[in-house]
Amino acid sequence: MPKVVVAMSGGVDSSVTAALLKQEGFEVIGMTMQFWDCDGSGAEFDGCCGFRGVADAGRVAGVLGIPHYIVNFKDIFAEKVIADFCAEYARGRTPNPCVRCNQFVKFGPFLERAKALGADFIATGHYARIEREGERYLLKKGIDPRKDQSYALCMLTQEQLRHSLMPLGNYTKERVRQIARDLALPVAEKAESQEICFVPDNDYRAFVRSRVPATAKPGPILDREGKTLGEHSGIINYTIGQRRGMGIAAARPLYVIAIDPERNAVIIGPQSAVYGRELTASDLNWIAIEAPSGPFRAQAKVRYLHREARAMVTPLEGGQVRVCFEEPQMAITPGQFVVFYDCDVVLGGGVIDASDVVQNRMTFTAESAEIAED
Repeated sequence: MPKVVVAMSGGVDSSVTAALLKQEGFEVIGMTMQFWDCDGSGAEFDGCCGFRGVADAGRVAGVLGIPHYIVNFKDIFAEKVIADFCAEYARGRTPNPCVRCNQFVKFGPFLERAKALGADFIATGHYARIEREGERYLLKKGIDPRKDQSYALCMLTQEQLRHSLMPLGNYTKERVRQIARDLALPVAEKAESQEICFVPDNDYRAFVRSRVPATAKPGPILDREGKTLGEHSGIINYTIGQRRGMGIAAARPLYVIAIDPERNAVIIGPQSAVYGRELTASDLNWIAIEAPSGPFRAQAKVRYLHREARAMVTPLEGGQVRVCFEEPQMAITPGQFVVFYDCDVVLGGGVIDASDVVQNRMTFTAESAEIAED
C-alpha cells in the first residue's frame, strides 16, 4: 500500500484531498506546517496553516481516522518567503509569496519530511494536474478554470512533481464542497482564505513597513517628463497599474507605471502607458521542456488572475528570456512571475525583471533625475 503525506491546512481542499486518497487505498498521514511566530515577535496568524487551521486539520484527521502531525517550518518560511516578500517590495517590485512558498517550503522541506516518514508521495489540495509522459512529468491546469492553480506551481522541479499528487485537479470546487458534505467533514462549509497567510488583517503594507521602514518614506510622484506632481506616502503603498490613492487631481485617470526605489519615486501616467508588449525574465524553471536554445511561441501569463496571451519567447544570454506579446498587456510587473503554457500544459516560468512599460516608454537618467519619452 503506497504511503502519502497530505499537506493539511485545515481547509476544505486539503481535507477532501486526504479523504479521496484514503478512498483510493493509500496509507494517508496528515501533516500541517506551522508557520506562525515567523518573525520572532510571538505573534500568531490565522491564515492558511494558522492556529485555527491546525485545529481544523486535526479534527478532520480524527473523522478520517488518519494520524496527524504538526511540523514547525517557521524558520525556513521566514527565510524563503517572508524575507523575500519584504525585500522585493523594498526594491519597488511586487512579489508572489505563494509561488515562493510552493517552491521552497511545501514541495521542499515538507517533501523531505514526508520521505523521512517512509512516504512515497506528498499530496496537496491544489487545483492542478500532474501527468507522466515518458520520463517527464507534466504539470497541467486543473479542469475548473475558476480555480486553476497551475500558475502558482510554475517553479516545481521534475523531482518534486515525481513525488507529488494533486487529486483535486480533476474536480470542480463545487464538487469538492459536496464531497466534504457527503463525508460530514467539519470544514465542509469553511470559507476560503483570500488573504496572504502570514499578514495580519491582510494589511501587507503595514507588515512590510514594520520590517523595512524605508518603504514608508515619502517621496516624489513624477510624470513621464520628470515633473513633480505630488508626494507619495512610501513606495510600499503603490504597485504597477494602480489607479487610486495618489491624491492628484487630473483631467483623466492616472496610473502607476513605474517605481524607482533608488530615487524613492513613483512615476505615473495615462492608462495607455500601463500597457507593454515585452518583458525580460530570469530565475527560470522549465517543466514540460528542456531549457530552450531558440525562440518558440507560447501562451504567457503575467499574473495569477490574468489570461494567457500569445507571445514569442526568446532565450537570452545569462539565463534570461525576452517575451514579446502579440497584443499589449496591462501592468506587467517586476517581481511577479511569467508562466508559459501550451494549451493546458505548463512549459515553465520565471520572475519578471523588467518590461517595456519602463524600458521603452521612459528613460531614467540618474544624474539629472529626469524622465523623457523615447
